[in-house]
Amino acid sequence: MRTHVDRWVLAARGAGASADDTDLAAAGEYLLTRWSEPQRQYHTVAHLTAVLDVIDEFAGLATDPDRVRLAAWLHDAVYDPRALGDANERDSAEFAEGLLATLGVPAATAAEVARLVGLTAGHATGEDDRDGELLCDADLAILASAPDDYAAYTAAIRREYAHVPDDAFRGGRAQVLKALLELPSIYRHPPLRAAWEDRARANLEAELKTLG
Repeated sequence: MRTHVDRWVLAARGAGASADDTDLAAAGEYLLTRWSEPQRQYHTVAHLTAVLDVIDEFAGLATDPDRVRLAAWLHDAVYDPRALGDANERDSAEFAEGLLATLGVPAATAAEVARLVGLTAGHATGEDDRDGELLCDADLAILASAPDDYAAYTAAIRREYAHVPDDAFRGGRAQVLKALLELPSIYRHPPLRAAWEDRARANLEAELKTLG
């Protein structure tokens, strides 16, 4: 069974990284320390693993699956629950481009991975962006989970924002849910939409009712 670092190294190699295996493995280990930071309750290694698993399962939907895998690794590389707006996504995109450059990933590829990372701020993709669509669909897969898993997800999100008073959290969370529900479709790729869309919308609507 491949370790997380093995998965990182294979994706980096597939995307053209020229660094040696030792440096690639060290970068993977470093990323895992970031995904294990104490302020994270949902945006953890478990979330990273879940996103990677979806990408692997549906890799055939992507134009370049390894770029999508690298974007998954890097999309929450910077995560501060106290950050404002899309600062985490912007900082993660900048971090991604810099890290990949140090590992010898071609500049155009590093820039594309950074672009993909940036999409996770609003999960809105343009026309014919198969890689962006798969990354966003994988990132939002939790929304279509079974009720118990969805409840565990929402509880973890609340713990990440423990510094926010209840009223403010409910208002902010409701805005997030409404924005997702207003998307033409939460999931972009047809097989994922068919499997997940109805369940995700039911979960979001049920949570929205609890927020008052």
